Amino acid sequence: MKKLLIFIIIAAMISANAFAIETVGEETLTVPVPSALLMEKTSGEVIYEKNAHEKMAPASVTKIMTMLLVMEEVEAGRLSENDKVVCSSYAASMGGSQIWLEEGETMTVHEMLKAVAVVSANDCAVALAEHISGSEGSFVAKMNTRAAELGMNDTHFVDCTGLTDDSEHLTTAYDIALMSRKLIGYEKIKDYTTIWMDTLRNGEAELVNTNKLVRFYKGATGLKTGFTRKAMYCLSATAERNGTEYIAVVMHGATSDERFESAKTLLNFAFANYSVCPLRSPDALPPICVQLGESNSVQPIYGGAEGLLVEKGKMGELKYEFILPESVEAPVAEGEELGEMVVYSGNNELARVPLLAGNEVCKLTVFKLYGRLLTRLYGG
Repeated sequence: MKKLLIFIIIAAMISANAFAIETVGEETLTVPVPSALLMEKTSGEVIYEKNAHEKMAPASVTKIMTMLLVMEEVEAGRLSENDKVVCSSYAASMGGSQIWLEEGETMTVHEMLKAVAVVSANDCAVALAEHISGSEGSFVAKMNTRAAELGMNDTHFVDCTGLTDDSEHLTTAYDIALMSRKLIGYEKIKDYTTIWMDTLRNGEAELVNTNKLVRFYKGATGLKTGFTRKAMYCLSATAERNGTEYIAVVMHGATSDERFESAKTLLNFAFANYSVCPLRSPDALPPICVQLGESNSVQPIYGGAEGLLVEKGKMGELKYEFILPESVEAPVAEGEELGEMVVYSGNNELARVPLLAGNEVCKLTVFKLYGRLLTRLYGG
């Protein structure tokens, strides 16, 4: 009887430790994965985290950075979705998830990016990396540089696929959320990450998304799954409803179902409990008169974040108040703070947003001032 009692106690302790119980607001979240994070896209605010800065192997979630660099090359005009990419022998040798490219086989950037986003094709990821940087090694150097620029302080990439078991290929749930947030800033990427089924090679190669949420979760926009024996089951899941988008990262789940259910738990919590208050007025910002300037006015622009995460129960009718001077004296530097906008929810102040000069206005020289006076006097 004592042995049975001891067994029950131990089993209960193991069961309790298998779940992280965190209180967020008045709600309680429970997820079984060892590391997780929930972030709102617009504000970048973290709603929930569990061991979010613990370094872990990310598996194919690595390819979020690979896709981000591809999208940035397209944006910069150095790459086109219609460009032809030739598969090298090295790219064709990749194992794991792939579309079995042959050495010398050619596909467009569009086709290869689709294969990376939908079926996590390692061969296509390497082919794209080589096309952009000449070699995977050079591309990985760019990945690490970009990670540092994004503030991914606990990340180090060794390859562009996540296929390696290298002990130095590590990141964190928080860092994954950072690069995910940047990637989904490109609406075009969702043309790929929201595909459930598609084909390549004139219909001969079938693609089925490794991310089940794309088909079965309302508003899913992506983003990337990952699995190796070392990394276990990983996922960066993104979803958008009513203009608000969240990022749920789960790492090292014990099963595929566990990662998807954990992500759904996080996303469901966010959609049920939070809204994003836009920190931009629906009314146009008024220009400000500039005294003794080469231009008669300066146009204010917004500074700071575009949105603020607010608990739904605390969101009332939104009001926006501009606090700006009637005029300013030249010179005015671009980016100079001119005033602020106060955002109210009902009678409660939510935020103050800086209003900045959108352009430089130089001070009139004596010669130009004299010319302007003559123009006014004689109407020339």
